[in-house]
Amino acid sequence: MQPDRDPILPRWRLVMGSGPVMPDERLPIGQTVVLGLQHVVAMFGATALAPILMGFDPNLAIFFSGVATLIFFVVVGGRLPSYLGSSFAFIAVVIAATGYAGSGPNPNIGVALGGIIAAGVLYTVIGIVVAAAGSGWIERLMPPVVTGAIVAAIGLNLAPIAVKGISGSPLDTWVGLLTVVAVGAVAVYAPGRWRRLPILLGGGIGYLTYLVLANGLGLAKPIGFSGVAAADWFGLPAFQRPVFEPAAMWLIAPVAVVLVAENLGHVKAIGAMTGRNYDRHLGRAFIGDGLATILSGLGGGTGVTTYAENMGVMAVTRIYSTLLFVAAGLIAILFGLSPKFGALILTIPGPAIGGLSVVVFGLITAAAGRIWVEAGVDFSRARNLLTAGIAVVLGAGDLTLKLGAFSLGGIGTATFGAILIYHLLRDDRAGDVPVADGGTTSQA
Repeated sequence: MQPDRDPILPRWRLVMGSGPVMPDERLPIGQTVVLGLQHVVAMFGATALAPILMGFDPNLAIFFSGVATLIFFVVVGGRLPSYLGSSFAFIAVVIAATGYAGSGPNPNIGVALGGIIAAGVLYTVIGIVVAAAGSGWIERLMPPVVTGAIVAAIGLNLAPIAVKGISGSPLDTWVGLLTVVAVGAVAVYAPGRWRRLPILLGGGIGYLTYLVLANGLGLAKPIGFSGVAAADWFGLPAFQRPVFEPAAMWLIAPVAVVLVAENLGHVKAIGAMTGRNYDRHLGRAFIGDGLATILSGLGGGTGVTTYAENMGVMAVTRIYSTLLFVAAGLIAILFGLSPKFGALILTIPGPAIGGLSVVVFGLITAAAGRIWVEAGVDFSRARNLLTAGIAVVLGAGDLTLKLGAFSLGGIGTATFGAILIYHLLRDDRAGDVPVADGGTTSQA
């Protein structure tokens, strides 16, 4: 492996135009802070939802998402634009390991934390191996057709969450669709710098629309601000201690493999968006995510992963500066230390979050197409066609496999399915493959 002679951190070049901003470039401080806030807003719904589903403290999870993002930034030397938030891959196994009933605080949270730490350790070890041996074996295990299928499966697996968020009532649907249109209009038609804030501005339009219709005209359940008024401006999170039970650790630790696939897909998608190859940073990316998961588990937070929502924000804004994520991490820590800020963000109505999710998850799915195009994946070959097609359907359908006490969700099933199908179908001889209209297509 060639030694990494890059400086510890990039020298970010200041750019003032309206075009793409690369990871080693930066915007003025004011714009960086606002765009960092936009990334926090994009991740907030999912990062707050995941801990609630597991009985964790959402404010603590937000706090550790900020800490995790800063850890990741340092470990990758500021070269990979990523936000780390609560991973949904842990939900099923945490519920199984703790026997969580589904509402209120999880009484066995310590047991879950021990398992999360075990997953973080395994994840870090994988990262060390990749950093020492290179990423070639990862590339052979998961070539572009596989990573693209995984990225598409992630986006489509999340799609029902987005649709459900705007389907509660006809008003919810229209507010959600208005939010989608607003994001698109800002991204395409807004003047100058405003075009870089489609998620923040589009979400704000959805929020204000719902506020007028619900609180003003009484057409829906009003947004309640009593929690904001009652919350303190500053307060330390309620940290928790892990409990190391072998059974729970064996159950939760394998989630690390799903996190590897998610992170690999993220790195590949960022590479496709920016036109750069980040493969040599894969080991560091895995180590950073693993160490962040360990620290989060030690304090009472959820396991963390690179966030697809923030990848979607980068896709629509074309701003990849890693300094945005320093700002986002610090803002998230501030939210975690301020119950009042956290309570305010939690007032964002479901239809607005659902509308933003439609955009963001759609862009994630579209990033898969870009991976395939950039890599020149030949879909006339049966091996590629079957790998992508089957994995995408498994992910979109959220097929869950139960292996004893371990439950593998749709993203994990799609990930392992894509890998297995690709490597089992080695005899990919030239020939004709039937296509949907009854004709044939050559495998050349």
